[in-house]
Amino acid sequence: MTYQGVLTKMTTEFTEPIQYYLIFENDFIHINQLLDKTIQLEFVGYQCLSCGLNKPIYRQGFCKSCFFDIPQAADWIIKPELSKAHLNQEERDLEYEKRVQLQPHIVYLANSSNVKVGVTRKSQVPTRWIDQGAHEAIEIVEVPNRYLAGITEVALKDFVADKTNWRNMLKNDIEDENLVEWRNRLEVHIPEEAKPYYIANNTETNMVFPVHHYPIKPKSLNIIKSETYVGKLVGIKGQYLIFEDDTVFNIRSNEGLVVRLNIA
Repeated sequence: MTYQGVLTKMTTEFTEPIQYYLIFENDFIHINQLLDKTIQLEFVGYQCLSCGLNKPIYRQGFCKSCFFDIPQAADWIIKPELSKAHLNQEERDLEYEKRVQLQPHIVYLANSSNVKVGVTRKSQVPTRWIDQGAHEAIEIVEVPNRYLAGITEVALKDFVADKTNWRNMLKNDIEDENLVEWRNRLEVHIPEEAKPYYIANNTETNMVFPVHHYPIKPKSLNIIKSETYVGKLVGIKGQYLIFEDDTVFNIRSNEGLVVRLNIA
């Protein structure tokens, strides 16, 4: 069976284990069904997720010109504390910025390689945690806009990590943590503007990933450089495909690439 299309991050379904789907223009692939099958992955070209042109991808699935122009790639996406829509101030497209920024956001703790703090729109829970490969997560505050979530995250980063060690996450080199206790300890460090939105009574959410074998020494696949790769799929975690020879392929970081999949 052969499929070809533009990579975008895998769609997920919160079940036990997590179900993964890769959506191409003309195909809908249930990735869980490919576990223990041999896959040939070929690099075909580029297709910017914004303009659709065959131009090298710069970041986040966008070509360089789109990345520095479109609102979907503005600085507040990565740094929510820079959000200004609540002040009616435009960065690139005020209508878009209001639509995304002025909706409920969650500040959370997630444990994937270690306990980290993060921000996501409420509508993206638990998708965001799944994409990060977290096996457990908990909400800390639910605020009405992205700015409040951003300043809360910045304040908490002095006391908890804000990044995931992707190698440890993929090796499953992790320990269970009591995230309720973490949440309670961090409450005193929440900024005054966000304190009314603290969530005092909730429990952890747990995720189980479809992995038959974890890599010992994960090796990241650069499909542009290698052009083709063949391997047996043995797991899916976060947005990574895990192969039997410890090769891992991050779908999210390769968005905008046109690839061909041949399934043995």
